[in-house]
Amino acid sequence: MGEIFSGRYELVDPIGRGGVGAVWRAWDHRRRRYVAAKVLQQSDAHTLLRFVREQAMRIDHPHVLAPASWAADDDKVLFTMDLVHGGSLAHLIGDYGPLPPRFVCILLDQLLAGLTAVHAEGVVHRDIKPANVLLEATGTGRPHLRLSDFGIAMRKGEPRLTETNYVVGTPGYFAPEQMLGAEPDFPADLFAVGLVALYLITGTKPDAEALVRHFVEHGIPHAPEDVPEPLWQVLAGLLHPDPEARFKTATGARKAVLSAAELLPEVTIEDEVVEVFDHIGPLPSGFGPKGPLASQGASAAAAAGGSMSDTGSFQLAPPVSRETSPSVSRETSSTPQQPRTPPTPTPPPSSPPGAMPPGYTPSGHTPTGQAVPAPPTTPPPAPMPSYEPTAAIRPEAAATRPYTVGPHPVPAPASPTAGTPAGVRPAPLPERRPGPPAKVAVPVLIVALLCIAVGIWALAVS
Repeated sequence: MGEIFSGRYELVDPIGRGGVGAVWRAWDHRRRRYVAAKVLQQSDAHTLLRFVREQAMRIDHPHVLAPASWAADDDKVLFTMDLVHGGSLAHLIGDYGPLPPRFVCILLDQLLAGLTAVHAEGVVHRDIKPANVLLEATGTGRPHLRLSDFGIAMRKGEPRLTETNYVVGTPGYFAPEQMLGAEPDFPADLFAVGLVALYLITGTKPDAEALVRHFVEHGIPHAPEDVPEPLWQVLAGLLHPDPEARFKTATGARKAVLSAAELLPEVTIEDEVVEVFDHIGPLPSGFGPKGPLASQGASAAAAAGGSMSDTGSFQLAPPVSRETSPSVSRETSSTPQQPRTPPTPTPPPSSPPGAMPPGYTPSGHTPTGQAVPAPPTTPPPAPMPSYEPTAAIRPEAAATRPYTVGPHPVPAPASPTAGTPAGVRPAPLPERRPGPPAKVAVPVLIVALLCIAVGIWALAVS
């Protein structure tokens, strides 16, 4: 498995590289989902300050991909954001080349909508380019664009982290006033948006310096080939070298784009269908759609072993009774337990004619010559199986004898022996009186009388 940051983010595989670090696909163990994690490679104070600025950008908008959280572990730091699968606008141009004008208007409208939310927070992006504009993997459906990478973004009025004559950004997407050292402002972002739109509709990276030179020397140039005139008028308003002649806000530029889109020809069957593919690729071995496979196996084992309580512990199953335990009897696992039936009583031996039956009493004798009725042949009904407590509640024998004296046992009457004549009740045994035997009681009584006599004599002498 990959490296885990702060016990929460597990790095899976690298999916890109930025100016200050690598971008990884990571698994968020807390939210149980995949995210994109930018890992900072350098640890100098200047880079850390840029990292703090970027992770502090909390802009919630459907077309903005801002950092969501961050983590630090020893000498490494990272921040995370939503994982976007469709690649960037640079990937899209690499797959299809020039894009249809109506498709470009949809992308341009979404990019300006996201930039409106960024500018509303007082933030200047300063690095708008095709590689920093990502796409969701929507296939042949309506595209969904998200503006990302706020590594060099700054709020208006904040101190700059570079020298006065040093320009930060990507060459080829600078506004003319940036090259002259002006303070970052919103019109500079709109100039970069115009260059990105021209790149999408022509399929080639525009030459910003040549455009600015043509504007200065000849005014607004004619529309390039395959660029509709209504859309070119909007792009010319974004690419003007004078920031005062440029669109002032992203909202105004967005309204102009929507108006130009209504003047474009309708889409026909001959127009190529643009499909946004998944550019991240499959997960590496050891990971599945629901996270690392090892954690999925642990979750399945926990679900099979018992239910989890509110405190996070697992509730154990009830103990197995002795009747169902394999240690009591090996036959119980294979054959069902049958109810126990008492043994069939053996009939008494028949007596010779004229003899008295056993247990004869004078008051209940049978007249001579009268036949004795035979016992019934139908066996008595089998009793119901008796309840036997399980091993968990079976009472245990006391380890020591009780201190209290129990009732005196009464001997049971002796059964008739073989020598006793039939029909004669044996003589009862003499009943034993309670108390100690005579051999013990007589000496004790004599000693007690002597003690009384000595006590009386002592009183008389004194």
